[in-house]
Amino acid sequence: MLYRLIVNVTVLKYKNIEMKKSIYSALIPALLIILSVSVNAQTSRLYAGTYAGQGEKGLQVIDVDFAKGTFIKVSENDAGNNPSYICISKKRSIIYAVNEVGRVNGMRAGGVTAVKLDLKTGTTEKIKELAVPNGGPCYISLTPEEDFLLIANYGGGSVAVVRLDANGIPSAVSDTIIFKGEEGTRSHAHMVAPGPGGKIYLTDLGFDRVAIYDLDKVSGRLISKGYAKLAKGAGPRHFTFGKDGSKMYVINELNSTMTVFNVEKDGNLTEIQTISTLPEGFTEKSYCADVHLSKDGKFLYGSNRGHNSIVTYKVGKDGKITVAGYTLCGGEWPRNFTLDPTGKYLLVGNQNSGNISLFTLDKKTGLPIAPSKDYKIKGPTCLKFIE
Repeated sequence: MLYRLIVNVTVLKYKNIEMKKSIYSALIPALLIILSVSVNAQTSRLYAGTYAGQGEKGLQVIDVDFAKGTFIKVSENDAGNNPSYICISKKRSIIYAVNEVGRVNGMRAGGVTAVKLDLKTGTTEKIKELAVPNGGPCYISLTPEEDFLLIANYGGGSVAVVRLDANGIPSAVSDTIIFKGEEGTRSHAHMVAPGPGGKIYLTDLGFDRVAIYDLDKVSGRLISKGYAKLAKGAGPRHFTFGKDGSKMYVINELNSTMTVFNVEKDGNLTEIQTISTLPEGFTEKSYCADVHLSKDGKFLYGSNRGHNSIVTYKVGKDGKITVAGYTLCGGEWPRNFTLDPTGKYLLVGNQNSGNISLFTLDKKTGLPIAPSKDYKIKGPTCLKFIE
């Protein structure tokens, strides 16, 4: 009896040891996966458009390691001449680039190039090039359903709509509108993008206004719904919306201001505030460029080309803004910037100095903290992450 008890106890101990080994064996790979995810979560893939001439590869794919503050070039890709602005279809893995040129095949036109993206290798394959009437495109965006591209032609003073087929490939220009103003004025359409409630908004730097449209999905044509005027000489360039969609923030290139609009239920805009993007006492030439909202909606950022800074505003409960501070951009001529998908970092594309600067955002103040490293790149004009 005693012998059987000793044997049973020994067997139980052995089984417990083997069970623990099995548990540890199962846990180790799981822990490695968790650690791997944690490390990979510190790295994101950045897509950069640049000014690139005939034969040059103007679309770069870059891995950014935020923990180390380092950049690794993954690939350089052909997206046509001067792929100065891009937008990305996540569901189709297609990058669309406007080609900022004045003529295509002897005609007054710009272009749009679509490239298929291999998410694993970071390389692309060109799948379509399409001429867009009037020339000088500077901005491109996707409709929420990803059935149309919207293109602003700065040089051609016009807007274009491009229909996408079932595979997301540009098939035809479905609409183009040329803007004509009063004598002595010239349209410079600068940004066109969808807003809350399905409206399409377009800033016109030359006409000092934000135009409002509906998009007829059957015909692919824009239907005018009026516009909001800004101060003469303001030069509205880019815009973004508040977290709940009730406010629009427009950065004005020519008079270095930020304008806040109420977005009414019918999509119309009512101005409620205009504030400078520059510190008091600064009198040298400066031109605004880009604007973005923090992921939590508490801070608004704008870039100053000339002052070479990022202005940070605190967003109040009423949507109005107050200056929180100014941060040097880490280079010259901050044409474009973006926030990473986590909202913890801000990256600035400095066109004239040819570099991308990486900033950490202070959680409390929202201010960008001076970068320790940057990435050299010729004439960066657009920075995008896949959200």
